[in-house]
Formats: sequence, structure tokens, C-alpha cells
Amino acid sequence: MINPARAARDHSRSCGRISQHGSCARWFVCSLGGCAGRGRASEKQKAIDDWLPITGSRNAKWWYSAFHNVTAMVGAGVLSLPYALSELGWGPGVAILILSWVITLYTLWQMVEMHEMVPGKRFDRYHELGQHAFGERLGLYIVVPQQLICEVGVCIVYMVTGGKSLKKFHDTVCLDCKNIKLTYFIMIFASVHFVLSQLPNFNSISGISLAAAVMSLSYSTIAWGASAHKGKQEGIEYGYRAHSTSGTVFNFLSALGDVAFAYAGHNVVLEIQATIPSTPKNPSKKPMWKGVVVAYIVVALCYFPVAIIGYWAFGNTVEDNILISLQKPRWLIAMANMFVVIHVIGSYQIYAMPVFDMIETVLVKNLNFPPGLPLRLIARSSYVGITMFVAITFPFFGALLGFFGGFAFAPTTYFLPCIMWLAIYKPKRFSLSWITNWICILLGLMLMILSPIGGLRQIILQAKTYKFYS
Repeated sequence: MINPARAARDHSRSCGRISQHGSCARWFVCSLGGCAGRGRASEKQKAIDDWLPITGSRNAKWWYSAFHNVTAMVGAGVLSLPYALSELGWGPGVAILILSWVITLYTLWQMVEMHEMVPGKRFDRYHELGQHAFGERLGLYIVVPQQLICEVGVCIVYMVTGGKSLKKFHDTVCLDCKNIKLTYFIMIFASVHFVLSQLPNFNSISGISLAAAVMSLSYSTIAWGASAHKGKQEGIEYGYRAHSTSGTVFNFLSALGDVAFAYAGHNVVLEIQATIPSTPKNPSKKPMWKGVVVAYIVVALCYFPVAIIGYWAFGNTVEDNILISLQKPRWLIAMANMFVVIHVIGSYQIYAMPVFDMIETVLVKNLNFPPGLPLRLIARSSYVGITMFVAITFPFFGALLGFFGGFAFAPTTYFLPCIMWLAIYKPKRFSLSWITNWICILLGLMLMILSPIGGLRQIILQAKTYKFYS
């Protein structure tokens, strides 16, 4: 017979020794024979985590963070910045570009810091951080819909961008060729992703991401370099392109969404940081932040010259993709469009990987599907097929940027990290941190409310003359 008093004394003496493995409550469970079952459950959980794309590999270096973030951020959005500037005007446009760069760098720093705010735990996914800040259920309801809209929206827009850039490349190098529908070029672009989507995790696409980051810097340089070489065109104007006050206002609002879309890398930043190893002496935030700083320098080198020089050269006649405005030299424009294609291949994979992680988590953990190649093949191929179908059906490139930029990217990029920071750290009222976060929240809310209005109006206007699957 067990003596209760003696067991209690032994338990109290043992707690300190056991604390490194768990709480005293866990010791009591073990004493009743429950640890074996829990051990088997934890081994099964670890096996699933090692299979899932986000937690499958944690051996990334700081430079992985740099080019992953460049690939995630410097995408199709940079090519629309001269067009956005033509709708915002010189003063407001440059101010909004600079302000967005500063705010998003600050909110990105917050997310890097919050990744390991709880000792011994890592928030590998955006929604896990949301659950810590707002609660298990509310965190999911707040973060997951917004993150999915962002990531799926980007994949759709990049399908359109890849198809349009392929078509532009084809039409540039072959002037006498028969005209081919945009639909077929989107399908060609999608066919690449049916193959690449089977790569298991972030680190397995690091080579693709590096190539994409180099391409983004290359085609951005071509865009502003060719614009500078072309010079200021004759008869151009810098006034607003719309001829009515209402049109000017709606265009202004849509351009805000274009800018928001251009700074949209936050939706995958925690997932990128999850691939970096971490120890108490060397937490992942150090190499991650180093990579983020390099990435943001590259962002500045891409965004500001393209926006300012592109608008200076073409004024309010600039197209929603600056490469369309640049007709000559043909070989350079063709090369730039192919660089865009390579870049958005990498960007699509960066944004698709967290979606794959969500889909596979639900299938394996909630619906008890066995993890393996058949599940991955069917699930990921289905996702690529759905984004391809939507892109073929609604290829409104510029308007899609404005709509998704405001509706989805403004919360997750501009102010949701600030709300989490206030909820978790609770800075003193009217302190510098408190004031800074509330300014970002208010500006982000304005952006979220106003910019989708302009983007939706442009979609409606373009839809009036659009023929499906043309």
C-alpha cells in the first residue's frame, strides 16, 4: 500500500528535478502510467510537424531570410508603382511610398520580435501568433481569413502577371506571329506550378526563391534604367489622369491599394522565420532581422527609382505595368518580361507554401488523412488548378492589385502586428510605443476601408468591356 504522506514528500523533493522535463502535474501523470501514451502522441505529432511544409526544415541561414523576403515583397506590385504615382500625384505619391516603407519595416520588426516572445515556444505561423494575442478561437477567426485572402489573392494575381508577361514576351520577340489568347499563356505559366508545388517545404524552394530575388532586382533596374534612357516624353502631363472629380478620387483610392500590395511580405514572414534554427543564446530573430534589413534595402533600390523615374518619363500616360509602356529596345523589354515570369514563379511558391501548410494540417490533423505523396499531389495540384481557373476568368491586373491591396494586405501588413503588440506587451498609455502603434493602426484602417472602393470600381469598369476567356 502506498503511503500518501510519503508520496507527497517524495513528490515535493522531485519537482525541482523534473521541472526541466515538465511540471509537477506531468510527474503525477507519469506516476499513474500516462507518460507512455503521451510520449507516443508527441512522437506522432513530431512526425507530422516534420512532414508539414513550415516546420519540416529548420536549417536556413540569414541570407535565406533576405532573398525569401525580397521574393515575397518585390513582385508584380513594383511594376504598377509609376501608375499608382500618376493617380496619387507627385507630393502625395512620394510621401505615401516613403511612409509605407517606414511603417511596414516597423511592423515587420514587431513580427520578428514576437516570433519567440514566449521562452521555449515559437510562433511558426501567423495564426499561432494571433491565437496567443487574441485567444485560441478568436485568433483563428481574425487572422486565418485575412491571411488566406492575401495569399490566395497574391497567387491569383501572380497567375495573371505571369501569363501577361509571357504574352508580352511572345508578342515582343515575334511581331508577325499569330495572336494567342492570354488564357493559354496563363495555362502555360500554371503548368510550371503543378510541378514545383510538389517541393516539400520552404528550404526546398530556396534556389527558386534566390533566382526570383535576383530577377526582381534585374527587371526593376531594367524598368527604371530604360525609362531614364528613354527620357521625358513629349507632350506628357503630370496632372491626374481622370477628367472628373469622382474619377480622380476613386483612382486615388485604388492607387493606395497598389502601394499596399507592393509592401505585402508580412503574410509569410513568421513562416520564413520558422525555417531558421534557434537556441537560447542565438535566437532566430537575430539572423532573421539581418536578412530583413538587407531585403528592405533591396526593396528601396527597386521601388523608389521605378516609381519616380517611370512617372517622370511617361506622366499620366503610363500603363499599369511599366514594361508595357516601354516598347523599345525590344530585346531588353523581352528580357525584362521573362525576368518577371521567373520572379513570379518564385513568388507564387513563397505565398502558396503557407496555404499548402494550412490545407495539409487540416487534412492530416483534423480529417486524419495519412501524410504522404498522394495527399500532397492531390491537394496542391487542386490548389494550383483553382488559382489558374480564377486567374483565367478574371484577369484584371491593375484593379486586382488595388482591390486585394486594400482589402486584405492593409490589415495583415500595416496594423494587425501593432494590435498584437498592444495586446501582448501592453505598453504604457501615451508612451512612444503606444502612440506609434496607434498611428499605424489608424492609417492602416483608413487604407483598408478606402482603397478597395477604388479597386472595385476599376474592376466593374473593366468588366463592362471584358469578354470571358479571351
